[in-house]
This record gives sequence, C-alpha cells and structure tokens, in this order.
Amino acid sequence: MSEAIVVLGWIGLYAPMALGALGSTIGCAIAGQAAIGAMLDTESGYARYIGISAMPSSGVIYGIVIMFTLNRTITPEVSAGVFAIGVLSGLVFLVTQIYQGQCCACAIHAAKTKPEIFGLAIVPAAIVEGFAVFAFIFALVVSNGIPKP
Repeated sequence: MSEAIVVLGWIGLYAPMALGALGSTIGCAIAGQAAIGAMLDTESGYARYIGISAMPSSGVIYGIVIMFTLNRTITPEVSAGVFAIGVLSGLVFLVTQIYQGQCCACAIHAAKTKPEIFGLAIVPAAIVEGFAVFAFIFALVVSNGIPKP
C-alpha cells in the first residue's frame, strides 16, 4: 500500500512540469498557427505575431519551478501533499496556457486587420496569464509546508 502512495508522490513531483509543457505546447501551436496565417495576409508586423505566439510558453517555466520546489525524498508521509500540489498546479498550467493560446490567436487575427489595437488585443491573454501566476505563487507558498525528510 505504501508503495502506491509513493508512486502518487512521484506523479505529483513530475506533473506540474509535464502538464505545463503540454499546455504550453498546445497554446503555442494555436497562437503559432494564427501567426502563420497573419503573415500570409500582411506585409509587415511579423515579429509581433511570432512574439505573441510564444506567450503560452510560460506554463512550462512555472511547472519546472514548482517541480524543483516540490523535489524532496518521496515518502508516504509527503506523497499526498506533493501529489495534490503538483497535479492541481499542473492542471491550472495546462488549461491556462491553452486558453492563453486562444486569446493570442484572436489578438493576432484582430491586429492583422487593425494593427493599432495590437496592445489592447493582447490584454485578455495577459489576464489569463495572471491566473497562472496566482496558481504558481500559491503552489510555491503551500509547498513550503510539506516537510523535507
């Protein structure tokens, strides 16, 4: 029984990075496809499109930091905490980065038609990023309460 509990701890240790990477990959792909389409339709502004398509990559960075923060000897006593923090924060990173990619794609689409709204168009993506940052900070704070054996 304790071996199964330890396995959950290992899953929780790797989950924030893995789920964050998955969400970042999907989000960047969504925004990147929009950027490619916009470059076909416009004569300039390519760097803006590529730059905004990389915004969802932050989820994997948050996941890596949480993974290192949770890194400790996995015992039955700490497994539940590591699992809960790792999986829940990873799920937040997964979902927020996908939605951020969709916001970025919409911003790219709007900016190719009306370039002067580019700055305002990326605000929804920044708001979504804020929710990922909240989860990141709370995971850092809560993980401090898990003892390091």
